Amino acid sequence: MKNTLFLSGLLLSVSAAATAQSDPVAEPLDDRIVVTADFRQSALFDLGTSATVLDAETLRQRSASHLEHVLNLAPNVNFASGASRGRFFQIRGIGSRSQFVEPMNASVGLLVDGIDMTGLGGGATTLDIEQVEILRGPQGTLFGANALAGMINMVSGSPTGAFSSRAEASAGNFGLRAFQGMVSGPASDTLGYRLAYASQRSDGFQDNGFLGTDDVQNIDEQTLRTKLRWQPGDDLRVDLTGLYLDVDNGYDGFSLDNTRTTFSDEPGHDRQETRAGSVRLSWRAHRLFSIEALVSHTDADLEYGYDEDWSFEGFCDVFDCAAPGYSSFDNYIRGDRNTTLDVRALSSAEPGRLGWLVGAYSRAQQQTLRREYTFQAEDFLFDHDTDSRALYGQLDIPLTGRLKLIAGLRHEQRKVDYVDSDGAAFRPNEDMWGGKMALEYRTPGGGLWYALASRGYKAGGVNSDSAIPDDRREFATETLWNYELGLKTRWLDNRVGLQAAVFFQDRDDVQTEQALVKPIEGENCPCQFIEYKANATAGSSYGLEAELDWRIHGSVQAFASLGLLNSQFDDFLNFSHVDANPGTGEAFDMDGRELPQAPGYMFGIGAVFHLSDRWYMRLEAEGKDAYFFSSRHEVRSDAYELFHARLGYRGPSWDLALWVRNVTDEEVKVRGFGGFGNDPRKGYAVEPYFQFGEPRLIGVSASYVF
Repeated sequence: MKNTLFLSGLLLSVSAAATAQSDPVAEPLDDRIVVTADFRQSALFDLGTSATVLDAETLRQRSASHLEHVLNLAPNVNFASGASRGRFFQIRGIGSRSQFVEPMNASVGLLVDGIDMTGLGGGATTLDIEQVEILRGPQGTLFGANALAGMINMVSGSPTGAFSSRAEASAGNFGLRAFQGMVSGPASDTLGYRLAYASQRSDGFQDNGFLGTDDVQNIDEQTLRTKLRWQPGDDLRVDLTGLYLDVDNGYDGFSLDNTRTTFSDEPGHDRQETRAGSVRLSWRAHRLFSIEALVSHTDADLEYGYDEDWSFEGFCDVFDCAAPGYSSFDNYIRGDRNTTLDVRALSSAEPGRLGWLVGAYSRAQQQTLRREYTFQAEDFLFDHDTDSRALYGQLDIPLTGRLKLIAGLRHEQRKVDYVDSDGAAFRPNEDMWGGKMALEYRTPGGGLWYALASRGYKAGGVNSDSAIPDDRREFATETLWNYELGLKTRWLDNRVGLQAAVFFQDRDDVQTEQALVKPIEGENCPCQFIEYKANATAGSSYGLEAELDWRIHGSVQAFASLGLLNSQFDDFLNFSHVDANPGTGEAFDMDGRELPQAPGYMFGIGAVFHLSDRWYMRLEAEGKDAYFFSSRHEVRSDAYELFHARLGYRGPSWDLALWVRNVTDEEVKVRGFGGFGNDPRKGYAVEPYFQFGEPRLIGVSASYVF
């Protein structure tokens, strides 16, 4: 924390220097941030829920190529890696942490231009993204079963009325080289277009001592976005969006020595090819109501594989081993086809009058898997088909000129058809419901107070591995009640903007990731690690989220965020914990223990300084408390603070910048195991293993607007 105090002092000193310039006037904050994720588009400070919006300028200033580079700016939002990217998201300590054999039921929804990308977080690249909207808390009315914890909505740029284009190139250490470009304009009086492409490459941050190479964790990502907007009149608009992702990243994330140097003779990979698109129709059918319809389809092919032994054949001929070594590769080839249809009618927005909407939703998803595993006589296959249908509605009821009641409800039916090559077949059906009740009060000064109670749900599912006992193959639906009080307001002639919320969450039948550790051969390790999901009895959490923007001066804008979270399991006896003994019926009592991926605090602080008409600088820090990686062991991350800086020079149509992420080269742990041993030199003794995040990255960027 000393480094954070130093940065705070530095920010104040630079601020004082900038304030001493000739321009003494502090400009009002821009109030044009519009959140599109809710049923009705609304300004951020008019939205009665805890939300963060990260705009395009923030993404550019961070030199962010993926969502993982900016998520820490949002209070109580975390991510887990275990792959080439941080692709598993958690909000308020709730969310998936990994995926191996089992089908994915997500807790955090991910939308990209209306395309349902839930569970495909590795493809959350930031090419031409205008803003990232993060809604915290269950979105049971809005999105249903895949938004128990919240939702992330990524919105790319729209076609422009006049021709515009932009190109940017970057280079940095670790072999970083990147390019992105965008063109947009009108094709006719009623038709506009937008086309964007990006290529991101680097050698990654791992060395391989056995192969003598430094690119086993390489990044090789390409993104193509297309948009067409047809608007024949004021009452009708049709948006067509296309997305193509080609990810061919390496994966060699774990070392027996817990360093950035591995000994794998078969480095893994993390690949994704996605073709997706959406059609959105907005029609002002009558002066009293509008019709909105959205169809999206995602066709994703993924391949994730890794060297399970983290070493090479003949390892014990080179090193002294207390147990024989082994060699194994585990590969998962997955398909994900997902089609959604959402149609709603909503009343015209008129202040002081009753507002309403009704809608119908359909989602059909097919997940397939082929597992190729060294110690498996034949490949394991499964097909997992789900069909969901939902009806939903919401009323906005004005009680007085300043007080409004909002009531929403959603009912969802879900049917599952699961079969696999082991002969297992499951066909669970569920009826689920969610909703919210909120009071919103507008102050005379334009601020917003709100009180919210919302209910979310996460569908049950099936564990695929036949090694899991029959009574644990299925797990039940999880539900969550969220109670929230919030304030959004502006002070000092709109130069200071504050968002703050306190919340309490009560969970039932908590779906938690568990694991079996089975010897591969005989009775002793080396062992096979088998993940599965089970229901804990309950869990609860409470906390605070606050964000502050302050236009200190015409040349200085500061920002800060804080997330506090206290979470725990309630009445959870865990028989798969590393310290439990299932053979004797002795469980590990986790009552009162923190949830995984739930840091007790998160913070961010920074400022942008316009040093002259051309020069600018951005300084920022972010920090996170230590947290448990799993409910199966007691291994934790380390608390940390990261510092980032950017110095730029802007011309009339171009920008040059030198930037650094993780200035102090802090070692950050983004994934951890603690329930097995994998080192034959130590006789496979149980010990912790870690995957490390991005070290200090230094780069230069140049952009030009045509």
